[in-house]
Amino acid sequence: MNSLFQLIARHRVLASSLFLMAFPFIMPYEALAINILIFGLFAMGFNLLFGYMGMLSFGHAAFLGIGSYLTGIAIVHYSMPWGAAIAIGVIGAAIGGLMMGFLAIRTRGIYFSMVTLALGQIVFYIFYKAESLTGGENGLRGVRVDTFNILGIPVDFLNPLIKYYIILFFVILAIWLISRILNSPLGAVMEAIRENEKRAAACGFDITRTKLLVFILSAAICGLAGSLRALHLSIVPIDSLNYLQSGQAVMMSILGGMGTFFGPFIGAAVMLYLEDVVTTFTRHWMAVIGLVFMFFVLFFPKGIWGTILNKLNQNQDSK
Repeated sequence: MNSLFQLIARHRVLASSLFLMAFPFIMPYEALAINILIFGLFAMGFNLLFGYMGMLSFGHAAFLGIGSYLTGIAIVHYSMPWGAAIAIGVIGAAIGGLMMGFLAIRTRGIYFSMVTLALGQIVFYIFYKAESLTGGENGLRGVRVDTFNILGIPVDFLNPLIKYYIILFFVILAIWLISRILNSPLGAVMEAIRENEKRAAACGFDITRTKLLVFILSAAICGLAGSLRALHLSIVPIDSLNYLQSGQAVMMSILGGMGTFFGPFIGAAVMLYLEDVVTTFTRHWMAVIGLVFMFFVLFFPKGIWGTILNKLNQNQDSK
């Protein structure tokens, strides 16, 4: 068993890709699988900053919303191809990350969290008031992806299974990028800053530049999740920018295992699956999710995936 997990860890992008390819056949229906795929990417992007840098942001819904709205605006108002619209959403989220990060990284701890929350609410207000572009309270409607051709083969984006695999293509690219970042010297610096910022600075690392760069990368990945969500829903609801979405990213990361590669995706899968099941029995599903979250925080503080990895490491050390 240990050797299997070691093999998975060495080839984590391939293992993640194979698992996600089979994932829609495990879930009750494709739409739930797509939601988990998108929010798993959102949580993984957030985890890059929170889990690997130790910087808790309460404003990452801003990047999910920026990606969603810019992609939707590009398609609805400017009739741009959906591929170009995704690129605009990601670039816009990265620019938003640059501006928010430039202000937020000057603070630490709870002050950093509060500044990101405040900046996220400013972004919410800007898009809420731009009714001519965003639809205001009603959201942006009409984000359609028409049938297109790949090598002469027509592809119907409205088919849920086809939509899943198209979105999966972008998610796998993002997972590969995250893996490359973590395996690079930048990844080592990120973990050094998380463990001891003063020692990392004494070693000659540029702390401010690293924080800003990771903030931008995290924002871009969350922006990609937002762009894909806009294509999936065909609308961009105003709650894409709500601070509750930021709270969801925090819960998913902690539930799955912050600072682990695939943990946030597992947290997203568990949380959204529970939500889907519990809402069929009661409208008080948030209370049930809250109890489950409290249980894992109290008894499995490393999260689901983090606890499994920790247990395997302990077994390996005892041999």
